[in-house]
Amino acid sequence: MSDFILIDGDKAIFNPAFGLATVVVRPGDLKASGQSTLQGKKVCIDGDEKSVSVLSCVYTTPVYSIPGTGTLKIAALAGDQKAKKTNSAGKAVLLKGSTFTAKFEVQNPAKKPPSAPGESPTPDATPQYSGTGNFITTNTKWLGS
Repeated sequence: MSDFILIDGDKAIFNPAFGLATVVVRPGDLKASGQSTLQGKKVCIDGDEKSVSVLSCVYTTPVYSIPGTGTLKIAALAGDQKAKKTNSAGKAVLLKGSTFTAKFEVQNPAKKPPSAPGESPTPDATPQYSGTGNFITTNTKWLGS
């Protein structure tokens, strides 16, 4: 099935639900490295999804209600987000597709409030949470398959 080809500057939009964690998400920018261009911008190719990194996003969980921070990244593309036929210099171009798998890597853990006066807050021991997201493209003309 054909879909729009992703180009430099397109956005990765993350959903705020990451398992038990709720993340205050911001869009991530795709940095394209394909040799081909569309509308004067390079096309995104297989591997460019690894360039997406949204730093210092705040998160909490139902148990760890004192906010912590971490980084949003793309963990894996869906099968319909990598072209089977369309390529740039032999590498598959990336397509808008459906939903990618995202990861939230904890840098500064959220904390559970102390249960008694004088106790310290308990940090979240989970190093990473899984979630989802999708792409928004400014390309409304060129399709890949």
